[in-house]
Amino acid sequence: MRRRLLELSDRLRANLALRRISSVIRTLERRAGITRTGEVGIVLAVLLWLMARVFAGVTLYLVAYGALLLIVVSWLTVRRRLPLEGGRTELRARARVGEVLTVGLELRARRRLSTIVLEEALPEKLGDPVRLPIASIAGGEEVTHEYRLACTRRGAYTVGPLVARWGDPFGVCQREMVLAEPFEVLVHPAIENVSDRPLTRQFEDPPIRPPVSKPWPSGLEFYGMREYVRGDDLRRIVWRATARTGKVMVREAEQGITDRITILVDSDRTYHGRETPSESFEAAIRAAASLGVKHLGEGYSVTVEANAGPVTRALRGAGSQIRMLDALARLDMDREPLTSNIMRRVSDPRSDAHNILITPRLKPADAAQLRMLLNRGLSVLVIALMWDDEASETLNTAAALGCQVVELRPGQSIAAAMSIEVGAGQRL
Repeated sequence: MRRRLLELSDRLRANLALRRISSVIRTLERRAGITRTGEVGIVLAVLLWLMARVFAGVTLYLVAYGALLLIVVSWLTVRRRLPLEGGRTELRARARVGEVLTVGLELRARRRLSTIVLEEALPEKLGDPVRLPIASIAGGEEVTHEYRLACTRRGAYTVGPLVARWGDPFGVCQREMVLAEPFEVLVHPAIENVSDRPLTRQFEDPPIRPPVSKPWPSGLEFYGMREYVRGDDLRRIVWRATARTGKVMVREAEQGITDRITILVDSDRTYHGRETPSESFEAAIRAAASLGVKHLGEGYSVTVEANAGPVTRALRGAGSQIRMLDALARLDMDREPLTSNIMRRVSDPRSDAHNILITPRLKPADAAQLRMLLNRGLSVLVIALMWDDEASETLNTAAALGCQVVELRPGQSIAAAMSIEVGAGQRL
């Protein structure tokens, strides 16, 4: 087994070395402006010169020098910068999964030119590179072209650069000019209109959710006061009580009311689907996006966390939805365990956040740390991604802890899944 692993490692290293060498060769070709045909011509000219030197053949000398002269003349010809201008039109930097973007290309020439190729580099996931051969273009004429980007997968993609290529009639040398720099296209995850009512307290009797939950200060009803801790909102300080007791006191909200939402996305690739892209991870991103958009639209403060660290800072208001979706479009899986994500919540001094955990597997170590959050009275909603046979353990573990639990299965609507809760929110 070890020998096979070593052989596989050697093959991977050899492939990486070949790719690097190939990349270096392509870079040198592009900078020198010599095509593969030109390289073959140079090699043949050198071989002919060596044969002429060995066999003292005057004819071979003349052929070798003639081939080199042809290459030099071709190289000098294509070194001239062509009077071209161009760019993109109808450009959009953001799209949603399933949307098709139309990108327009423009090319203008100040004098008559011929044999030009307009090329736009595209990521493999968005399609093949766009190539537009132009036989000739008159001075002052404008050539336009449109192509479509099918945004079938969430992610951040670099499109471009847009270049114009031209060469000599023999195809020995070639040069390119950048007409437009690369730009980034962010494909946002699909979102659904979901339902979720935040809850912060679980110790009251009965520990149930109110019919309607609104962020502070809308619908705030007095629950009690406690001493100020670092991170509390200064607007909640009760100054009269502070002056009377000599301690900084803050007002606490009624059961079920909070203005802070924390969405925890389990990004550990160990337990997500192995396919590309991972269906379970993409479902987690869609759920996070749907919940984040809903709560931001209702005025809550939303923070998104992955295992490796924060994805967004605390955002508030419907105007922050684009920033959250941009961050989720860039989010990818990592090797950090879920415990890293939960421990950051445990170490947070504030205890008035509604936490939403989206995970395919809740291990015993994760459950132990989740219990620490619940012991502080925080609300925890667990969205269990049911993508394998062992995922059912997550439902039982989370429900036994007292969490609200939602199970999301492959192909199931997130809105439909959120309408059915498995856990009752009571600790057993």
